[in-house]
Amino acid sequence: MTPYEKLKMTRQNGRPTGISYINGIFDDRIELHGDRRFAEDAAIISGIGSLNGIPVTYIAIEKGTDLATRMKTNFGCPKPEGYRKALRLMKQAEKFHRPIICLVDTSGAFCGEEAEERGQGQAIADNLMQMMALETPVITIVIGEGGSGGALGLSVANKLYMLEHAVFSVISPEGCASILWEDAALAPDAAEALHITAEDMVTFGVAEEIIKEDFRHFGKMCEGIKEKLIGDLKGWEKKTGKELSEERYQRFRKLGRWSE
Repeated sequence: MTPYEKLKMTRQNGRPTGISYINGIFDDRIELHGDRRFAEDAAIISGIGSLNGIPVTYIAIEKGTDLATRMKTNFGCPKPEGYRKALRLMKQAEKFHRPIICLVDTSGAFCGEEAEERGQGQAIADNLMQMMALETPVITIVIGEGGSGGALGLSVANKLYMLEHAVFSVISPEGCASILWEDAALAPDAAEALHITAEDMVTFGVAEEIIKEDFRHFGKMCEGIKEKLIGDLKGWEKKTGKELSEERYQRFRKLGRWSE
């Protein structure tokens, strides 16, 4: 399967979205809303839940499953208030020593005029900077598209997992082909050149592990993810907040090293 074919799989109708994973993985959920500055952004669903009794904060990008929900969630393209809401809950999680679990599925942050007026770039940059220093564990799972800064704004994590056919890229292949070659039809070539697949991310050290997809047995798949998350959190139980923050920093310092 080519990289572009994998990308198209992440966009297929019927593929589980963020809310499906929230319902399948977390118990005792309380959803929290708003950035306390402008508005609620339905593209990011966030709240408090538990993993076998371990309190956690969950943050997921939601694309929607039909026209009505996709319009409500802006097709999974968060606005500045979404990223500010996410950061508000991350800081809350740090205060109460709750781990943070992020689920990413977006083609990119919303790039409309109103988002730029409200500081889209700065909202994402704030997340990148402050997530790096959080003194609590952060785990990100890319469940579909991991597009541009919109995905990175929830991906400064101690560990990053990717689903089998998920992708992670600095720009969409269509956008890349349009800019470089002035022809969006060359998106398959751009996808190949960008190295966007889960396998590529593990090779480059961007992701730790690939999670096998089994949507026909989705409940069992979610149980497997839950067990993986619990194992990670128990492994960090004796680490201090400073140690967790330093590990995250060092993880990102290693990215980009390459030799042939």
